[in-house]
Amino acid sequence: MKQNLIAIIIIQLLTVFQINAQEIQAISKTDVLNKVSENNIDIKLSEQAFNEARADFRQTNAIFLPSITASHTAMATTNPLMAFGSKLNQEILTQSDFNPAQLNDPSQIENYATKLEIKQPLINIDGFYQRKAAKSKMEAMSLQKNRTTQYLKFEVEKAYMQLQLAYKGVEVLEKALEAATANKSLADNSFKQGYLQRADVLNVEVRVTEVKNQLQTAKSNVDNASNYLSFLMNDDSYRIYIPADTLSIESVAIMDKTFSENRSDIKAMALVSEAYKANYQSDKMAFLPRLNAFGSYELYDDQIFQADASGYLFGAQLSWDIFQGSKRIAKSQKSRAEFEKSRLEYTQYVSQSNLELYRAKRTLTDAQNKLDLTGLALKQSQESLRIFTDRFKEGLEKTSDLLMAEAKYAQKQLEYYQTIFEHNYAQAYLKFLTEE
Repeated sequence: MKQNLIAIIIIQLLTVFQINAQEIQAISKTDVLNKVSENNIDIKLSEQAFNEARADFRQTNAIFLPSITASHTAMATTNPLMAFGSKLNQEILTQSDFNPAQLNDPSQIENYATKLEIKQPLINIDGFYQRKAAKSKMEAMSLQKNRTTQYLKFEVEKAYMQLQLAYKGVEVLEKALEAATANKSLADNSFKQGYLQRADVLNVEVRVTEVKNQLQTAKSNVDNASNYLSFLMNDDSYRIYIPADTLSIESVAIMDKTFSENRSDIKAMALVSEAYKANYQSDKMAFLPRLNAFGSYELYDDQIFQADASGYLFGAQLSWDIFQGSKRIAKSQKSRAEFEKSRLEYTQYVSQSNLELYRAKRTLTDAQNKLDLTGLALKQSQESLRIFTDRFKEGLEKTSDLLMAEAKYAQKQLEYYQTIFEHNYAQAYLKFLTEE
């Protein structure tokens, strides 16, 4: 019994903690934008993609800078050629070492060699184009990072408006519930006085239950919108947010804005195509010879880490891979196909962006027209409800007619606020499409 009691107390405490953990907090759109810019995972991923491309570009510095290696090698051998060469490098060769018996069957000799080696690229034309491709990719990632930030700004606009709309839905349905409850009281009194039938009272009760269900759905929409904002801000507390300002019509003069190929994502696509072009040119230049310089400084001794003998070597090498079994030809054909594909994708993307812009302008125009219509419909339904309510109180209207007028008024309110959301969303989307 004691253990069961302790378990019950623990469960109750956890339940209370979970309820309190879901805090309610007022938040402004500016606060959301700041937190998204600081914490959003997509922005951090785009930054890492840029860092990756920048690292690839920095690797191409190798076509200008030398590579330097240092090594220390220790070995022991009785191999005739290796033994003779080791003594020669150590500068300890004597007349007796030329004895045929000694040459053919030498004693074990130890050799310790320290070597510093430098390789300097001089002319690698294909490497220059690889560097150009890497630079184009890096710049494309930078622009794509900017576009990701712009997109998330737009996404915050939409999510914040959804939160505002959800609270408007709760507000409308709470008032509708108050009206439905008040009508139920009137219906109960009229039923007791014999003015209404039981079926009319049941209709009112159904309406009350219906509004309660709609209100619960609206509150769930608030939770969903709040959770999405938490996701965008990378906040795992998942609070319930209250918007600092209410949903209202926003008007910005953007209908005259046109599509620009200077938009970040369009320029990024163009740079990606340039990168494929540079890769194709690099593969073509791989048929040309390469010129590289090399040099080394070597230290030898028969004792470890000693340097009684030394020597150096330097020179240049012109190399030309004449034929690699058609591998380079096929690689060049592939890179050309990738370049041509990227050009087609760029053209298609620009065309789709133009199409989306025209569609967004028409959507905004439709939303503006719909806004006027729903505004008038809201005023009409509000006046109609007032008339039906007054006549119902005087016993001049049926319960069903009042319920219909009440439901229509709530519906028109929700439609009006939904239209405001659609108008503001279309405006924000059009701004996003024309933002450079």
